[in-house]
Amino acid sequence: QAQLMESGGDSVQAGGSLRLSCVISQYSCTGGRCVMAWFRQAPGKEREGVAALHTGVGSIDYADSAKGRFAISRDIVKNTLYLQMTDVNSEDSAMYFCAVGALFPERGATWDRPSSYTYWGQGTQVTVSP
Repeated sequence: QAQLMESGGDSVQAGGSLRLSCVISQYSCTGGRCVMAWFRQAPGKEREGVAALHTGVGSIDYADSAKGRFAISRDIVKNTLYLQMTDVNSEDSAMYFCAVGALFPERGATWDRPSSYTYWGQGTQVTVSP
């Protein structure tokens, strides 16, 4: 089955930048609307979608909190998904997870729901410091 491994999490100063990477292996999307995404979860909070890349159509979705600051992309050759984070703030401190799956809108699935994804990485920690 698929394996996802995140990296790049670190402590970064507010206003700084960071790029997260997720190497995806043993995965192929054969049904539904294929999507790769980044989620994050801070202690005591729900896991929330940050950004998603819909591989079949090349479109991108961002959470309101990420718009204008984060950029999701992928390198097909390297089988790697990226999240470029800029102008980070304290609200960005969280464990970041990458995920892959296929959306089935007829079932009410949307990109920002964790239940829409089949495979997850173990997470990489991002801590924003003053």
